[in-house]
Amino acid sequence: MIVDYIRMLGADRIEHPGGTLLAHLTRVEALLDSWGARPALRTAGLCHAFYGTDGFAPHLLPLDRRAELAGRIGVDAERIVYFYASCDRATSHPTLVDGPFRDRFTGRTYLPAEAERRDFAELTAANELDIVRVSPKARDRYGAGLRDLLAGFRPLLSTAARDECERVLGDRAAHTG
Repeated sequence: MIVDYIRMLGADRIEHPGGTLLAHLTRVEALLDSWGARPALRTAGLCHAFYGTDGFAPHLLPLDRRAELAGRIGVDAERIVYFYASCDRATSHPTLVDGPFRDRFTGRTYLPAEAERRDFAELTAANELDIVRVSPKARDRYGAGLRDLLAGFRPLLSTAARDECERVLGDRAAHTG
């Protein structure tokens, strides 16, 4: 079971808004599930911090163990995890809808497929919405910027994700973009 693997790698001992990294990962997976996300995306939600992210340095596995994670969760889910972790946020967030994406691990800039962009936007929304739900401090500090970010991602988000953005962040996130 993947949760046991995540626990074995120490996610239940890494602090994260709302408790531990493991608690956050399971909430993100549950939120994606509530939106009707396909299995690979839900699994990626559960594993999205395996390689760290541009905003969260701790990681559970180094990149040279990608094959190990793929063997446990499937190639499709692992590709989503890598894509999410590889995002150079300053460069890629503003152009996610139709522009270039920069891989922070390789420095490569390229134009990802729309399906990759949609998965990234959906996972970003689930990740960030979970954080602002459980941390009033994060909501106060990042809420306005997050509202703008997710409003920009709106063309890539599912109806369920857009509705959740509206519920958690207010009308602007759901209706801008």
